[in-house]
Amino acid sequence: VQLQASGGGSVQAGESLRLSCAVSGFTSDSYFNFHTLTWFRQAPGKEREAVSCIDPNGNTKYYLDSLKGRITISRDNALSAVYLGTNSLLIEDTAVYYCAAHPYRICSGRTQDYRYWGQGTQVTVSS
Repeated sequence: VQLQASGGGSVQAGESLRLSCAVSGFTSDSYFNFHTLTWFRQAPGKEREAVSCIDPNGNTKYYLDSLKGRITISRDNALSAVYLGTNSLLIEDTAVYYCAAHPYRICSGRTQDYRYWGQGTQVTVSS
């Protein structure tokens, strides 16, 4: 199973980005529908932290108070993809953003619960 994250870039504070993660390699396309998908991020010198999660039923969870109201997670089962819309980016949002998947129907913010990881996409926010 491969996860390919994209959509990062260098932006100024206050701007927006939409991150995408394409998932492939399941033996059946429908297997994607049974996986919970989560975006994590890791800033330089810091631990990886959960940002937002969406389960197979479309239930969402947002883990960081600093991001609430500024991000939206969504999934497209037909395209086997998950997205993270980010608005009003702050300098402290600078990090590598990773997508991850696990075959359980509930959200988890723990990195050790995730079997599949993407390579990450860099988001750099400047003033």
